[in-house]
Amino acid sequence: MRLLFLGDVVGRAGRTAVAERLPELRRRWALDVVVINGENSAGGFGITEAIYEELLDAGADAVTLGNHAFDQREALVFAERADRLVRPANFPKGTPGRGAQLIEAKNGARVLVVNVMGHVFMGVALDDPFRTADAALEACPLGLACDAAVVDFHAEATSEKQAFGHFLDGRATLVVGTHTHTPTSDHRVLPGGTAYMSDAGMCGDYDGVLGMKKDEPIQRFLRKLPSGRFEPSEGVATLSGLAVEVGSDGLATRVAAVRVGGALEQTTPTFWED
Repeated sequence: MRLLFLGDVVGRAGRTAVAERLPELRRRWALDVVVINGENSAGGFGITEAIYEELLDAGADAVTLGNHAFDQREALVFAERADRLVRPANFPKGTPGRGAQLIEAKNGARVLVVNVMGHVFMGVALDDPFRTADAALEACPLGLACDAAVVDFHAEATSEKQAFGHFLDGRATLVVGTHTHTPTSDHRVLPGGTAYMSDAGMCGDYDGVLGMKKDEPIQRFLRKLPSGRFEPSEGVATLSGLAVEVGSDGLATRVAAVRVGGALEQTTPTFWED
């Protein structure tokens, strides 16, 4: 199985890159399943139903979220009916939507998609992400109830992400970090067979500050006061993420960082270009 995970889509630039490039990547790499984090896709803050459908039409099989999940108020309503939208599973009981979802891949495989938010430096009090993910994987175990399991860990601290990856090693196909909008270079297959990357980066314009236009973030650092709103940067976006080759046992066999287009274009999974 061939799996592609793409990091946080930021604003129109990120959406445009996904719409223009993902269909060709699905065809050229013969991708079986694509998961995208879409929590910043609506002007940098949250997601709308129209954008959710736009990401699906571009080739996403599931869309994960994070701390900005409900910045757009309409998400409180459409999250209930959007069966391929996955918000953090450790949100309080009664939060609209679902924290884990079983989807069907292009090749017919059953793929569990789980979204969990970290604790460290996130500024919110949520249920324990470790126990939450543990329960989701116990309820749908790899190799029995699903053929692959993708866990998007939306968190700030690299230490928490690394501990989380090792905690789930051998029980998930992929544990990938999102939220910091900056790709790390530690992608690998862990000893137990789980593909891991501390942060997938973003699908956005890197000629900015975390996908936002530069001036306002710079001024806030200089003056310690806001002078305006954060607005998504509008240059050419880089698609950032991780490509994973999955074995028949549901564990990862190979991984490669993906940087397509824009300022960071440099690597592709050459093992799919043969």
